[in-house]
Amino acid sequence: MPMFERLVATIPGLAAATSHIPSRQFARYLFVGVWNTAFAYGTFAAFTALLTPRLPRAYLPAALLSGLLNITVSFLGYKWFVFRTKGNYLKEWLRCFMVYSSSLILSLPLLQILVAGIRRVTNNDPSAPYIAGALMTAAGVIYSFFGHKKFSFNARTNRS
Repeated sequence: MPMFERLVATIPGLAAATSHIPSRQFARYLFVGVWNTAFAYGTFAAFTALLTPRLPRAYLPAALLSGLLNITVSFLGYKWFVFRTKGNYLKEWLRCFMVYSSSLILSLPLLQILVAGIRRVTNNDPSAPYIAGALMTAAGVIYSFFGHKKFSFNARTNRS
């Protein structure tokens, strides 16, 4: 049994949840996903730090700006390394944009709620947007895998 399959088997419920996904594809997704997550969170944190002295609730425009930049970076990683599709760059980028945009639209109101809740619970006002951003990133990883697998890079939906 390959190393990745052994690792998945040791995490309760993960093997059942990922049994319909080719293990090598899921491993590539996790690898690219780690990069995308680090890059996305880094750009979110950088934009938040840059905009905080200039704007109220700077974490919201920071989330929007970093989201737009991260869509293209993520798209290329998924296209070239995870799903390995050929051609269809514009069509797949637009589908990828739709998946991420829907995630971004859902996450902005949740981000505000999380920031307020974290501020209330921790009394740590400056760190709240960063903590909330990290939590929202984790939820987005799951959402985006299935969106990309079933929609953005799905051969049946990408036929010209």
